[in-house]
Amino acid sequence: MILTVTLNTALDITYHVPSLRPGSSHRVSEVTERPGGKGVNVARVLAALGHEVTVTGFSGGTTGRVLRDRLTEVPHLTDALVPVSGTTRRTIAVVDERSGGTTQLNEPGPAISHAEWSAFQEVYEDLLSSASAVALCGSLPPGVPVGAYAGLIRTARAAGVPALLDTSGAALRRGVAGRPDILKPNAGELAELTGSHDPLRATQDARRRGAGTVVASLGPDGLLAATPDSLWRATPPARLRGNPTGAGDSVVAGLLSSLTAHEPWPARLSRALALASATVLSPVAGEFDRAVYEELLPEVMVTGEAHAA
Repeated sequence: MILTVTLNTALDITYHVPSLRPGSSHRVSEVTERPGGKGVNVARVLAALGHEVTVTGFSGGTTGRVLRDRLTEVPHLTDALVPVSGTTRRTIAVVDERSGGTTQLNEPGPAISHAEWSAFQEVYEDLLSSASAVALCGSLPPGVPVGAYAGLIRTARAAGVPALLDTSGAALRRGVAGRPDILKPNAGELAELTGSHDPLRATQDARRRGAGTVVASLGPDGLLAATPDSLWRATPPARLRGNPTGAGDSVVAGLLSSLTAHEPWPARLSRALALASATVLSPVAGEFDRAVYEELLPEVMVTGEAHAA
């Protein structure tokens, strides 16, 4: 079983409008809603690949009940969310059909009490006993300590479970000190963490800060991975036109899928980038077509070179 942690789950709501005009009233042409939060998105991709995956984190209120109802519709996915007194947040995406642009509104999430945080940690430790890997993803809701991810990574290490961290800001700066096995930032998060806009230098700096391996998402330039003994670059077969929403979560899912299969790094990066590329090409944001993924997989180019640890 692969475990994903989403401390700030969300119900993702997407509105499509013919043309978005600030300060105006709009008629919505289409509405979709689905369970969200980065770790939930990762879990949905893993489940679509056929992995048994368990989702934990927090859920509460009417929004939380809708989210959990949606999770029951996903084969191979087990809901182990911890109930809280607050209400799960919503994220609102407004898609301008004329320009193709998206405006995002993200609520902060419910305030988590000390008792609720303690209850989650007990559930988390119990789930680790049957997990082959864990992904710790996304923002922290109010009330959760800023160093939460570092502590959760240390708990996973004590249980012998490899941990992947995908977050940003202060949670990233504090979390990397917990020494995650894999750190998965995008280019902006990596620059914010290290102060360097040179991805090669920044990935190596992030390793010195505590990460075992750093896999950086560089958008259309693919992936850059700094492992303890090698540097790897993965590039897509061509410049892709589409919606990048959810592509980073697909990278995380690909890395976890191949990690649990004990594949070498070139295969891990190929799988991660092919999944991300298929997500970009999907007409539905954050989804992927299995046939497109399998078609792209052999076309991803991975190159590497050894370096000093």
